[in-house]
Amino acid sequence: MNEKIKSICIFASASNNIDKKYFEIAYNLGFMIAKEGYDIIYGASNLGLMGQVVSGANKFGTNITGVMPQRLYDFGIEKGACTNFIITKEMRQRKAKMDELSDGIIALPGGFGTLEELSEMIVQKQLGYCNKPIVILNSYQYYDNLIKFFDEMIKQNFAPKNSTEIYHISDTIEDAIKYINNYRFDDKNYIKEKLKNENINLSANIKN
Repeated sequence: MNEKIKSICIFASASNNIDKKYFEIAYNLGFMIAKEGYDIIYGASNLGLMGQVVSGANKFGTNITGVMPQRLYDFGIEKGACTNFIITKEMRQRKAKMDELSDGIIALPGGFGTLEELSEMIVQKQLGYCNKPIVILNSYQYYDNLIKFFDEMIKQNFAPKNSTEIYHISDTIEDAIKYINNYRFDDKNYIKEKLKNENINLSANIKN
């Protein structure tokens, strides 16, 4: 266990209509996180991979905080077996609260909501608003095309060259947990390096 990390936020699908092989991954991830002694922060739903994470974690026992926006709660979305349950006014507040309560991020396979959450945390870290570990759990190569898209953004200079240092890609739960356990916090300023490099390149272009 990393002594500087107390809780891990899980981004994941809330769909029950996906291949059940992903359910096993989510269940095992929840179990392993709890076994390592970390608390869990997640989107509070009992559906899909979210629910499986909680089921796995509860088999070992840990503190679980679910965060759900009022609108979803009013829709009757069933909450998981949370130790703590928080209702926020809207989605933006939900993400902010999960960010506030967590020391690390693991993104399981998911849809647009998961992608939005993951992208926001990458930008937060890029701009220096946080320095927590961000892991993309690429189970069954689910995120292969997204990773290729990230690489293409970097290749065409829509993202800085050091962007791949912001997040870690794991193919297995074991690798994801190992990365969290060994993560070293630093004061690296990704955006400062980006601006410095762009200014150098701009000067070179003007001279040419």
